[in-house]
Amino acid sequence: MRHPFRTVLATFALAALPALTQDTYKIDPVHSETSFKIRHLLAKTSGRFTKFDGTIKVDAANISKSSVEVSIEAASINTDNADRDKHLKSPEFFDVEKFPTITFTSTSVKEVAKGKLEVTGDFTLHGVTKRITFPITNAGSQPGMKPGTVVAGFVDGAVTINRNDYGIKAFPGALGDEVVISLNIEAGKVEAATK
Repeated sequence: MRHPFRTVLATFALAALPALTQDTYKIDPVHSETSFKIRHLLAKTSGRFTKFDGTIKVDAANISKSSVEVSIEAASINTDNADRDKHLKSPEFFDVEKFPTITFTSTSVKEVAKGKLEVTGDFTLHGVTKRITFPITNAGSQPGMKPGTVVAGFVDGAVTINRNDYGIKAFPGALGDEVVISLNIEAGKVEAATK
């Protein structure tokens, strides 16, 4: 027979433990996209980065306690033109040898409408860090393709930055100053034992 005093102690011990409401997701680069678009003369040119990773922590009970960290390899830029990609990696643009990564670290997450988030954080590009706010849709979560897995989606995110603010000023006039960055993210839930 269990001693009642031990039962009371166990109850108090469990009550003292923090509630684990935060789920951690790792970005799946195979099923995600980080892309951009910029004006070239009279039309628009787009590109993407093919190597990136990140962690998204979602607190369903209090979304403001959620967080995002993303790291992109600048040298993975791909505009479907080898010569242009080489030029974009040069010191005139991304200068990937000196600034190999583009990063975003959130400072706050706010739900402004059902499923609509505003993620504010520090965005570092070309060695310059600016505070930006990224609107994005929380598409929810569901079972993944593999048994026992769970995936979450964060889609239709877009923010416009001014490249001059980050010291990328080559070809003024011929290239637009505004760059639209888009995110469509699928992320896999990390089991508690492996976080």
